[in-house]
Amino acid sequence: MTVPPAFVGVVLIWATTPLAIKWSSESAGFLFGVTARMLLGVLVCLVLVALMRRRLRWHRQALQTYLAAGLGIWGAMSCVYWASQFLASGLISVLFGLTPVVTALMAAVWLGERALTSARLFGVGLGIGGLGLIFGQGLVLGGEAVLGMAGVLLSVSIHSASSVWVKRIGAQLHPLETTTGALLVAVPLFLTSWGLFDADIPATLTPRATWSIVYLALFGSALGFILYYDVLRHMQASRVALITLITPVLALLLGQAANGEVLTPRAWGGSAVILVGLACFEWGDQWRRPLRAL
Repeated sequence: MTVPPAFVGVVLIWATTPLAIKWSSESAGFLFGVTARMLLGVLVCLVLVALMRRRLRWHRQALQTYLAAGLGIWGAMSCVYWASQFLASGLISVLFGLTPVVTALMAAVWLGERALTSARLFGVGLGIGGLGLIFGQGLVLGGEAVLGMAGVLLSVSIHSASSVWVKRIGAQLHPLETTTGALLVAVPLFLTSWGLFDADIPATLTPRATWSIVYLALFGSALGFILYYDVLRHMQASRVALITLITPVLALLLGQAANGEVLTPRAWGGSAVILVGLACFEWGDQWRRPLRAL
């Protein structure tokens, strides 16, 4: 698949993922929801490997890639599923939109990508300001909302570190190989977490929870990760993170329309400031060039 369609596919999948995460945990614990999703996802990937007659490579760089990606999936997804108990799906997507900033900072250190400029620092400042507005709203909503926001930010940090780590290894694996290998690492960790902290199999699942788990397994875990690693293989890590600049707007609208989520004006304002900050972070230097020429 060429990069633009893959990029669009990831945007659409990631925009719907926060809401599906909330729905998948409706009649079961969040650990059951994420574990069932990843277990189904790895089975789908193994079937695709067999149908495409591909072989997973097991050389040193491949193993390092599977480990880096698998630990990232386990850590980031565990945190965001836990946080989804306390936050609206649209707000989760907005906070995850800070991924470009965190990824770029890590990529500058580990990959030697573009250094911070004054425009980027201005964007970081706006992002922090917007985050402050949203955290202020969390204080009004209660301690659980603040914990949920902290969980999403931890998930962002883990996801960004994993992406940069995979990019630094540079194994140039097929996206299906990366996804399957990563899930083979992550699934035992999810099963262990579920066994230690929950181990409860729900007697019944609502149809919405069931279909959400299936959707997340097929699209969020299998197809989504395959497209994501395909894009990551061809683009700078900080550019790939722009996906999370687009998805928050779609996720906010979807959460309102499909789940009746209502955000206060302060939360909307903080979300808008974060998105403007992210735009300045990525394109501020380009915007300044014409102004300098005047």
